[in-house]
Amino acid sequence: MKKKKIQNIIIAVIAVIIIGAIVTYNFSVEQTKQKGLQFGIELEQIQEEVKELQIKFYSEKIKWEEGDISKEELLEFYEKHLRDFDEIISKYDKLSPPEMFRSSVELLKLSSESQLESDSQFIEWIKTGDESAKIRSDTQIQESLEYEMLGLVEFYSAKTGVKNYDEPEKFEAPQTGLTQKVIQVSENMKRDCDDKYKNEFGKFNSDDIEIEWFNCINEAKKWKIEHLP
Repeated sequence: MKKKKIQNIIIAVIAVIIIGAIVTYNFSVEQTKQKGLQFGIELEQIQEEVKELQIKFYSEKIKWEEGDISKEELLEFYEKHLRDFDEIISKYDKLSPPEMFRSSVELLKLSSESQLESDSQFIEWIKTGDESAKIRSDTQIQESLEYEMLGLVEFYSAKTGVKNYDEPEKFEAPQTGLTQKVIQVSENMKRDCDDKYKNEFGKFNSDDIEIEWFNCINEAKKWKIEHLP
């Protein structure tokens, strides 16, 4: 076979490989984009369900205060509310967020869990008239709002690729218990790393997996350093 013909074959093969690599890359990018789009839709749906649940929660209280429903009917509705809320919160664990959105999902989940605890204490106050339960409910509401604010800022900063807030005067993060919250989220991220990369015996199935785990843990540590007040 002539040398020139061999060179042409080699060039053609290289071209095919390059085209294949480009197609594979574009497919991967598109898949990642679609995954992110689907995740965003699912997260938005969960947040909408939480909002609708809370609107119903307080609208039923207004009905009771105006005498449209009895206390027994209100408490019956509230028992169902707690079950429905718990079911909605479980949906956060079924999400498959891209890596950069994991911490925002964790924060929004913590926000919903705090709101659920607030609702539970509020119901206890309705049942018993115990003012301390009402105080605990109000405290949990504040925590829920703080988690939600942090979660939304984290979500949109990840969405726009901004991890550091260059203009802090535009956003002042709530400071009450913030250090504890950041540490808790970081520890949850580390546990996710263990669940994802370690086997049932707490070991690694390969050196590559151990490296991925190590990088995952470092990301959790980095996130904590960046967000500690």
